[in-house]
Amino acid sequence: MARSVVSLVSLLFVATALSAQAPPQGLDLATIGRIRTEAIQGSQVMDHAWWLSEVHTPRATGTPAFRQASEWAMKRLTEWGLQNVHQERFPFGQGWTIERFSAHIVTPHAQVLIGQPRWNSPSTSGTVLAEVVHLKATSDSELARYKGQLRGKIVVMQPVRAVRMLDGRIILRMGEKEWQEAMHTPLSPAAPGGGPSAAQRAAQAFQQSLQQFLVTEGAAALLERGSNSDETFGGSDLSWMQQRVDGGTIFPTSGGSRDPKVQQQVPSATLAVEHYNRIVRLVERGQPVRVELNIQTTFHPETHPEGNAINTIAEIPGTDLANEVVLLGAHLDSYPYAGGATDNATGSSAMMEAVRVIQALGLKPRRTIRIALWAAEEQGLLGSRAYVQRHYYDAATGTAKPDHQDLAAYFNLDNGTGRILGVWGQGNLGAVKLFEQWGEAVKDLGFRAVSPRSVGATDHVPFDQAGLPGFQFIQERLEYQSRTHHSNMDTFDHVQREDLVQQGAVAAVFAWYAANWPEKLPRKAHDRF
Repeated sequence: MARSVVSLVSLLFVATALSAQAPPQGLDLATIGRIRTEAIQGSQVMDHAWWLSEVHTPRATGTPAFRQASEWAMKRLTEWGLQNVHQERFPFGQGWTIERFSAHIVTPHAQVLIGQPRWNSPSTSGTVLAEVVHLKATSDSELARYKGQLRGKIVVMQPVRAVRMLDGRIILRMGEKEWQEAMHTPLSPAAPGGGPSAAQRAAQAFQQSLQQFLVTEGAAALLERGSNSDETFGGSDLSWMQQRVDGGTIFPTSGGSRDPKVQQQVPSATLAVEHYNRIVRLVERGQPVRVELNIQTTFHPETHPEGNAINTIAEIPGTDLANEVVLLGAHLDSYPYAGGATDNATGSSAMMEAVRVIQALGLKPRRTIRIALWAAEEQGLLGSRAYVQRHYYDAATGTAKPDHQDLAAYFNLDNGTGRILGVWGQGNLGAVKLFEQWGEAVKDLGFRAVSPRSVGATDHVPFDQAGLPGFQFIQERLEYQSRTHHSNMDTFDHVQREDLVQQGAVAAVFAWYAANWPEKLPRKAHDRF
């Protein structure tokens, strides 16, 4: 009874908000109400998220777990009745998985160490027991001082990093200050990048020399603690900052290349900062430290002729405007250290739920509604770039393809488990006006407003760069940057159910509006298109 009353009140709110004008064909309030009801009361989104973040994971591109996640998604989408369910492969390189990891201080006294192998690290030669050496060098000449001293040793290089009390911003919610910033376009946008500075090029060259030196000198392994700071940007190109939590949460870095032609580095791992700090302090005080380390990893060669990376595609066919497409997307791949729950099982699950809702209700959209679950976002938006290149725009020649004119809209989800607050408008003022109108239907679910700002760093960018109407939803960031993003703690435990249900509902409503609006979304003026 209580749920019925809530649903009635919600629908009355929507009716009041939208009654000022007659809805376009196919967008009557009864249909919007059915979509909302199924998405909220009949939600299956947490089940999708469970399968992706507990069973088919970690979903690093090019690995068996990623392939199984894609196949699971295809099976679900097929069972729901979507059509044209298929995979699109593209070249990537070798995949990489962790098989075993353990690390212990043995001397001066035993201690279990928290850590993870760095991405693309090779394996150690079984379990290694070795003395730790603190290598202090920032140039080739300083490296030369260690020649002949590292064979069979475990190397550390970074100094101790301070571990602060957790008195910074751990949970990010958009207050009035952040909301005001989000709603205004910067008047002084950042200058276009001119490539790395001389100092950055020198640092990169030294890192290459260092890795070659460690291999040549026969070092057994390299241990590190990750970033030099516990402070990170909150995201969405806003000025807010967030404190990372430490305390066993680690954010591993890269330990090699997915290109099999590149020489492998020495085996390496990222340790919890507190445990790394202890090793360095002991060595600096002249105390011998021995560590027992076992890193076992597997590289997965790119044997498929079309490539090791897989985009997963399905669609609900349209009717009278079936050649036009509304595309919902989220990246399916994850980092290899945990379940990839908030990055990005949540986004993938919400977009899957959006198409499930529309299909379950037997609704027939005017435009085709397509879903794409991308691979290799973590390596630079490679999946969405490959899709845009294949279907819409040849970046090499600057030529739009025939289907370019038929993409009505692309909506992306990739900022964690927090609820949707709005849409980043990407400077498309015509679309902003429409989104504000559509958002009235979900204002009672927490949708606030539409920002004219442009944001980057996720899979709407290749669409936007190709002159297509591509958008990322605005989300509450919560503990995304402080605890789960690219960490060993990105687990199902951190998925917020009510927020994820809301994501699926908002995505379904926006997909339905875009698929049935009389015109395609307006596009930004662009000389190339």
